[in-house]
Amino acid sequence: MFLQVHYLTSYHASLLNRDDTGLAKRIRFGGAERLRISSQAQKKHWRDWMMQVTSLPSAIRSRHFFSRVIKHELVREGMDDTLAHELAYHLAQEVLRASGEKDALDSKTTLAMKQPVLFGRPEAEYFKKLIREAAAQGSEEDAKKYLTEAIKESKSNIQSMLRQAGLGNPAVGFEGALFGRFVTSDILARVDAPVHVAHAFTTHELRTEIDFFTVVDDLAADEETGAAHAGDMELGAGIFYGYVAVDVPLLVSNLGGRDRKEWREDPDGQAMARELLGLLIQAIATVTPGAKLGATAPYARAEFVLLEAGEALPRSLANAFLEPVPLDGNANGLARSVDRLSEYLTKLEGMYGDSGETRYVASLHPWPRQREQKSDLSTAIEGTLRAIFEAGEGAGEGA
Repeated sequence: MFLQVHYLTSYHASLLNRDDTGLAKRIRFGGAERLRISSQAQKKHWRDWMMQVTSLPSAIRSRHFFSRVIKHELVREGMDDTLAHELAYHLAQEVLRASGEKDALDSKTTLAMKQPVLFGRPEAEYFKKLIREAAAQGSEEDAKKYLTEAIKESKSNIQSMLRQAGLGNPAVGFEGALFGRFVTSDILARVDAPVHVAHAFTTHELRTEIDFFTVVDDLAADEETGAAHAGDMELGAGIFYGYVAVDVPLLVSNLGGRDRKEWREDPDGQAMARELLGLLIQAIATVTPGAKLGATAPYARAEFVLLEAGEALPRSLANAFLEPVPLDGNANGLARSVDRLSEYLTKLEGMYGDSGETRYVASLHPWPRQREQKSDLSTAIEGTLRAIFEAGEGAGEGA
C-alpha cells in the first residue's frame, strides 16, 4: 500500500533554498533550467513543524548524544558526575563496537562521536536505565561488566533491546520512523525510510534576478553620505511541483516494531502511522521550506494537492513538465500546471490502464478530469487515510 502526494505551490520573490555559493538551487530538466528545492530542505521544515504538533516521541541527531543527553540527564537525576562519565563512555564504546564501529568516539574526554547519529527518546531512556542498573552493581568494574554483558545479550540491534526492555516504539522517534536513521555509515541499526521525497522544481523555466541591498550606519550618518555596507542576493519566483511517496507497511513496521507483512495486524502502529501521515500531508501543503525568511517572507500554501492511495507502484507526474509551462500573456501559470498534470495522468492511464488508486483532489483551480471530484484539504486527507487503513471502506469515494 502506497500513499502518493503531488502538489503545486507558487512562491513570490524569495530565496527558498541556497547552494554553497549563496545562489538559488537549480536543476536542468527537459532542456530548461528550473529553480529547485532540495528534499533535505523540505523534510527539515516539515519535521520541525510536526515535532511541535505531535505527542509521539521525537529524536535527537547529534555527535554529543552520550555527553549532552545520557550523561547530562543522569547527573541531573543525582548520579555522581565522574561515575556517569565513565559509564556513559563505556556504554558508548560497547554500543558502537557492537554496531561495527571500533573507533567511533573522538575522545574519552568529550564522549563525542565522529559523526552525528540519530537516536530516539526511547533509546535514550533505555541507555539511562542500563547505566542506572549498572551503577547499582557495586564497584565501577562490576558496573562496566554489567554493561558489556547487557549489550552482548542483544543478538541483533538496539530495537531488539528496546522490545526486550518493554519500551515503546518508535525506537528512533517519529522522524526516524518517517525518514530513516540518517547516518553516513551503518553505526547503528539501519532504519529504512518509508517516506521518499523528490526535489521540488518549477514547472516553468527559471526566472531570477539579483537584488542589491544596502545598510546604513545609524551612528555615522553625519560622517557617511553613502551606505556602510552593500550586498546582493539572488531572488526567484515560481510555481513548484513536488512529489512524495510513502511505503505505508514499512512506516507501520518502523512505528510498531512488527514485520511489514503484518502491518494490517498492528493496530498501534497503524494508529501512529495514520496520525503522522495526516500531519505530513498538512506540512507538505502549508509549511514553507524557506531561507531568508526575514527578508522575503516566503509564506505560501499549496494551491493544488492530489492524494493517491493504492497497491500500484508509485510513479511521479514530473514528466508532465518536461516541456516547461509557458508564462506568457495573461494566462494563469498555476492553472496551466494543473491542466498539465491532468493531461499527463490521463495519458498514463491510456498507456497502462487503470491502476486502481483512490484519488482525492484539493485545488483552488479547475481539475479537468471527471473521475476525481474536488474537496477541501481536510476531507481529502481523511478520505485518503480511510482508504489506506480501513481495509477498503470508502475506497470508491473521491474516485
